[in-house]
Amino acid sequence: MLPANVHHADPAPGSLPVLIVDDSAVARAVLTRVVDQSGDFHVVGSVGSVPRALDFLAKNRVSYVLLDIMMPGTDGLTALPDMIAAAHDAKVVMVSGSVDAGAACVVQALALGAVDTMLKPAFGSSTKSFGVDLIEKMRRIEAGVRTPGVVRHPVAAEGRVVAPPLNPPIKMRKADFDVIAIGASTGGIHALSKLLRAVPVDRDVPILITQHLPTSFMPYFAAQIAVLSGRPCDVAVDRMQIRAGRIIVAPGDKHLRCRRDTRGNPIVLLTGETVASGCLPSVDPMLASVAATYGDRTLAVVLSGMGRDGAQGVVAVADAGGTIVVQDEASSVVWGMPGAAMATGVAAAMLEPAAIGQMIASGCRAS
Repeated sequence: MLPANVHHADPAPGSLPVLIVDDSAVARAVLTRVVDQSGDFHVVGSVGSVPRALDFLAKNRVSYVLLDIMMPGTDGLTALPDMIAAAHDAKVVMVSGSVDAGAACVVQALALGAVDTMLKPAFGSSTKSFGVDLIEKMRRIEAGVRTPGVVRHPVAAEGRVVAPPLNPPIKMRKADFDVIAIGASTGGIHALSKLLRAVPVDRDVPILITQHLPTSFMPYFAAQIAVLSGRPCDVAVDRMQIRAGRIIVAPGDKHLRCRRDTRGNPIVLLTGETVASGCLPSVDPMLASVAATYGDRTLAVVLSGMGRDGAQGVVAVADAGGTIVVQDEASSVVWGMPGAAMATGVAAAMLEPAAIGQMIASGCRAS
């Protein structure tokens, strides 16, 4: 068992510090070996309880926390908000044998701010593939934080003049929207919860959401969104009508598009083609179709996530006269997607999620 204050003398140059929180000494030993052999990360602390983890984080800075869920005393999910606050900018990955037992547990962890989840191997099973998958997951997260082509301060892009980042207070003008389309990935569920809680139920504009999640999680995700927003939320099915006061989320294996039927009513269209971002579902086709259907009465929102998905879609929304708002860097778990959208130069504002919700609630748009 490693003491809480362990520090390896010779970590690989440039490797990132990791704290392991797991009540099993065997699990801590396995995780320590996996992390230290990666070359990209190194363990600086290994503790068996939440109180010891919080004490360690009060005195030390780390880049990643590998947190178990099922622990005596305070469990990982209960402790997650406090852990995130104590860890400052660190990314928390839930590593547990329970994250595959029920998708609701995974969605809850992501909603509370975990950057990702990882299924811990059963006792006695091989840990080789688990170790490879865990380190690859952490490398992808880190690559998303440092997405190539995403600048920290927007500059001219694709011939467009980029205004300085906007933060509250910003100039607002009255303008109702006929639809709100939201794209998100890593860290997006936490951001969505803050945004939706700020929008009153009587603000009955339809909301479309593309959130990168596996297909099996979508019913749980929709149920959680319904609770957070206080309005009905459905997983999209082909030709579903888009109605006021309802939320529709993309299924995990199809793009959510929209169009008008023969009577002119907006409906959902599900497609599965490959798109430039490589994502399925992808934010880009959703935004492009919403722009074509609703024109200048579209509000597009890009929240925390890895990569560049949504950067093409926001340009289509802008070309149709719609409004784009992106999540600010400080509140994003990963600023890849909102950073890429901001770098196009078409965003009207860069706000934290609750402020975006307040803007929607006010019936105004940034200008």
